[in-house]
Amino acid sequence: MVLGASAGAVQALSRILPILPPDYPLPVLVVVHVPPQRRNVLAALFAEKCRLAVREPDDKEPIAPGTILFAPPDYHMLIEADRTVSLSTEGPVQFSRPSIDVLFESAADAYGAGLIGAVLTGANHDGAEGLRAVAEAGGTAFVEDPAEAAYPVMPSAALALTPRAESLSLAAIAQRLLEAAG
Repeated sequence: MVLGASAGAVQALSRILPILPPDYPLPVLVVVHVPPQRRNVLAALFAEKCRLAVREPDDKEPIAPGTILFAPPDYHMLIEADRTVSLSTEGPVQFSRPSIDVLFESAADAYGAGLIGAVLTGANHDGAEGLRAVAEAGGTAFVEDPAEAAYPVMPSAALALTPRAESLSLAAIAQRLLEAAG
């Protein structure tokens, strides 16, 4: 599963990630836009809130079930065909590195119809192209309901490119993620 968020991310992810049980069988990869010059505290923050292991990945690390991986600041996080993480310093996409689009597009190639992608709150268009790639690969596409999002630009852009994506509340997204693991 891949999740992407920007402005308002901590609050949105706090309504989803801590709900996942300790035996959750799916890997969770998360991109949040964090300024490159800042130390990223997201992994540490969510490690205290979640029942799953939470951390930033190493380059070429195999993706493990039941683990939440946050993209490190100033690195794109990609999924390789062999389902390992690849970290890249290629140029920003949609003015962002890490980019939600980069993660989602590479994950769609690696996981195809088995992938779940969700675009949450944010103030730019990053994630819209990536969610479309998830849907086109046969995966499941969720979008935080723009009417409920702290910053509706990103979920609205994702819905505009992927109209068949389900627009759901954060509680409903969390529930659907639980059901997907069953």
